[in-house]
Amino acid sequence: MTSDLKVALITGGNRGIGLAIANKFKADGYQVVVTYRSGNPPAHFDGVVMDVTDSESVNAGIATIEKKYGRIDVLVANAGITKDGLVMRMSDADFDSVIDTNLNGAFRVARACTRGMMKQKSGRMIFIGSVVGMLGSAGQVNYAATKSGLIGMARSFARELGSRGITANVVAPGFVDTDMTSVLDETRKAEIVAAVPLGRFCSADEIAGVVAFLASPEAAYISGAVIPVDGGLGMGN
Repeated sequence: MTSDLKVALITGGNRGIGLAIANKFKADGYQVVVTYRSGNPPAHFDGVVMDVTDSESVNAGIATIEKKYGRIDVLVANAGITKDGLVMRMSDADFDSVIDTNLNGAFRVARACTRGMMKQKSGRMIFIGSVVGMLGSAGQVNYAATKSGLIGMARSFARELGSRGITANVVAPGFVDTDMTSVLDETRKAEIVAAVPLGRFCSADEIAGVVAFLASPEAAYISGAVIPVDGGLGMGN
């Protein structure tokens, strides 16, 4: 089966920022496919089982999407985990698992999409980074390292694939109002808000809007960029 609609693939699109991105692309008229590891995909979305830490699972998932729809126009590499802890207490396992999911996983999915995008001579790769990838974050050495690594990865994809009409960019959110931040106590939330010039958390929909812009015709000449959506917290660092 093929579709005349443009196809957007969102990894980790079953909740939070990923689900907001999936909803935005669907509203913009895309055929949206979200990845999930177990259970069922979100209602009203096509889904494909994919474990980004497993190359065979990634390759099989991409092949399934391309067989069904004929193409992937937009990849949003959003899947990620956190295993926070002070560096002196951080185990190798906690460091390695975050690297393998957030950084290596993004590479596996982007690599698997590369051949099809090169063949069609078009494509948008959008990596979901974080302000901590540029600022650092105490207790998040592993997570910050992955988000910093995504910048070098995206810029390398941009240079390598640009001649084939493929762009690669990073969206770097600040503190976003999601299930992950809802567990913070009120004192910590107040500290965070006080550090943000706009004085509030970001919404997942605001992230989704920037991602959708990078996939739009208006952003056709943007590649290798890091777009902060952090309320001024990082001031472009």
